[in-house]
Order: sequence, then C-alpha cells, then structure tokens
Amino acid sequence: MYTIRINFEEKGQEPVTLSGITPDQSLLEVCLDNDIELHHNCGAVCACSTCHIYVDKGGDFLAELSDREEDFIDRAVNPRINSRLGCQCILQSGMGLVEITLPDQTQFLGE
Repeated sequence: MYTIRINFEEKGQEPVTLSGITPDQSLLEVCLDNDIELHHNCGAVCACSTCHIYVDKGGDFLAELSDREEDFIDRAVNPRINSRLGCQCILQSGMGLVEITLPDQTQFLGE
C-alpha cells in the first residue's frame, strides 16, 4: 500500500495525503478516484501532456519513463527534470511514500 501526498501549485489549494493506495494504478487514476482534478485530454493513452505532474519523492516506486512519455513531457507547460505524465506513473508492487506536485490546472483552456 502507498501513501500519496499531493501538493498543488494552484493558489488556495491545500496539500492532500491519501493512504492505502494499491499498486497497479496510475497517479492520474489515483487523483481522479479521489476527486482531484488533473486534466487528461487524450484519455490517458500517452498522447498529450495535460496530465503533466512533478514527482518530488518516490519516483523509484513508479514505472520507468518511456521514450514516448519523454517526448510528450517536452511539450508540457514548464517541464522540469522531475516531470512525468500522470497516466504513465503506474505504482509498482510494494509500499512507500510518493509525493507529487500538480501544476496549476487553471492554465488549460476551458478553465
């Protein structure tokens, strides 16, 4: 089981800590299942960059970065060395703490 700590760049959003998160799901799924907004325009198939997140801690618990994911991260708004796509961050077998930061979701059209 994992503990996921979610920080937000968006003003007025307080950090959220989720406990008892099971492996074999993406961080995008974890967010959506817990009513945390994270855009995913392509439907979570690694064909856009709207589910872009920053992995601050626990990256070793996630599936490795693929070349395809890396190509889409390059198109994300404000990519950093710890950038990942939430749809591709699959929690591996095990347990631990994963801490992420969600970029300001109001930067996307339609907000």
